[in-house]
Amino acid sequence: MLDPKKVILYTGGHKGTEEYFGEAAEKWGLQEVTFNFEGHEISRDKGLKILSDEELSRGGVGPDIIRKRMERSFATTPMMQKIFQVLFHIVNNGYQVFAAGWLLSNGTVKGGTGWGVELGRLFNRPVHLFEQDRKEWVSWVHNEWVTDEPVISHKTIAVTGTRYLSDEGRQAIDELFERSFKPAAK
Repeated sequence: MLDPKKVILYTGGHKGTEEYFGEAAEKWGLQEVTFNFEGHEISRDKGLKILSDEELSRGGVGPDIIRKRMERSFATTPMMQKIFQVLFHIVNNGYQVFAAGWLLSNGTVKGGTGWGVELGRLFNRPVHLFEQDRKEWVSWVHNEWVTDEPVISHKTIAVTGTRYLSDEGRQAIDELFERSFKPAAK
């Protein structure tokens, strides 16, 4: 079992999933790094790291690649591009990926969260999603989503997710931390 004080959580600090993961991480003593860019409002800024334009550009991906991987289009505004670039930094720094949201029929995840999950899959990382409609964790294993009860098992984790985190999602995150770090009863 990992010592939570030796685990680093990478996030974007957005309202909902990322904010709640950060609060849970703080309770358990994890370190936090919150990536953001100048002029972008977030809900949680513990361990804030403002990315320069040069740093952001390292996470740049053309809209055609995103459209092809996700099988749908996203806004191509400069703000949306920067959010996708921040997601790159989150996933590139964290090894194990955790998200909360909704699976779509094509196996991708709804909204911008989907790009963070897709990057985790593309980088061949352990990816776990709390699927809010099904009210259960699923993990990407052998190119398919399977029901799972994940634990935090790596020293760096990447977190993304919906702004609309459900009560079941909050409970699932709390239980994830308990499963991962609570000593077994003797």
